Amino acid sequence: MPRFLHTADWQMGRSYSRFEIEDGAALVEARFAGIEKLAQLANEHQCDAVLVAGDVFDAQTVSDRTIRRVFNATKDFTGPWVMLPGNHDAALAESVWTRARRLGAVPDNMHLALKPEVIVLEPQGLAILCAPLTQRHTYGDLTEPFSQYETPNDLLRIGLAHGSVQGLLSEDIDATNPIAPERADASRLDYLALGDWHGTKQVNERTWYSGTHEAERFRNNDAGNALIVEIATPGATPSVARVATGQYQWHQWREILTVESDLEELLKRLEALPDASVVDLRLEGAITLAGEDRLLDALSVAEARFRSIQCDRSNLQLEPTDDDIAALHADGYVGEVIGELRQQQQEQQSEEARDALAILAGLLKDREQEAGQ
Repeated sequence: MPRFLHTADWQMGRSYSRFEIEDGAALVEARFAGIEKLAQLANEHQCDAVLVAGDVFDAQTVSDRTIRRVFNATKDFTGPWVMLPGNHDAALAESVWTRARRLGAVPDNMHLALKPEVIVLEPQGLAILCAPLTQRHTYGDLTEPFSQYETPNDLLRIGLAHGSVQGLLSEDIDATNPIAPERADASRLDYLALGDWHGTKQVNERTWYSGTHEAERFRNNDAGNALIVEIATPGATPSVARVATGQYQWHQWREILTVESDLEELLKRLEALPDASVVDLRLEGAITLAGEDRLLDALSVAEARFRSIQCDRSNLQLEPTDDDIAALHADGYVGEVIGELRQQQQEQQSEEARDALAILAGLLKDREQEAGQ
């Protein structure tokens, strides 16, 4: 019973410039570790082959070191790998793939599908019908020729392609590189392994996007998986198992704080996240000085625990309560200044007033702490 691992969209060579250097480097390393995990999973599940449905590399210009490291990371699985060029690493006349071959980096068990063809893996019981992108964007269905491809009757017909299934994905997804939704049936495929959509997604019982092996963006689309596919005989319905491969979980929250319980809920959710989290927060609404203290303390703890946390508080207004003011012992002129800043914030939505209020409150708290020592 042939069994193979389906993965895609590794995007190796991708950079993470929006993050701190240390965090960006860790996210890059997680992608290499993810390839090693794919090889281990292929061994654990006794897979006959690994199929990579495009965008192995993020760009044609990745470094030689990245190329070598990618192929080195596959070494634990010694069975056949089939790698398909996608839109980021299209099989141009001169490409990252031709460079990899010149470097001597491509191992003998690696099949590079650089042209439309059928790669026959007879010992594994598989015939891989390949539709590589030979340019970044096309406007015709490159899987259409699959219908004319002849394969041995005793081998599974497995399509391998990279693009957008028409009528399936949201309208803002690039409409180039189209794939007919009925391709598997029309071309008598036992399974169609797709890449381009970075989350795991089933199109029909024979057509799947595996998604990327390691999440790399803030989009809740079920990234960080690989698919183990088993098909008993030609024509049989595939058995598809989703296997988690991702090291980091990415979370993007947009929160409006209006009452104290909103902050309580936010802090509980933060505390419940696993250490291997990448978090992007954008907070709006209002918060008291006491609440601001609690939030900053929680963010400080999270910075040490998570892989990364970024928090935009520019639209979160400070609204000191009377108790906040009393706790600061802001009498006389200082108290008048705080009152003026509170009024500017409420009436003019002034970001400058918010920042000034935060600075002043911080100075007063520091003074209180020093006085207590």
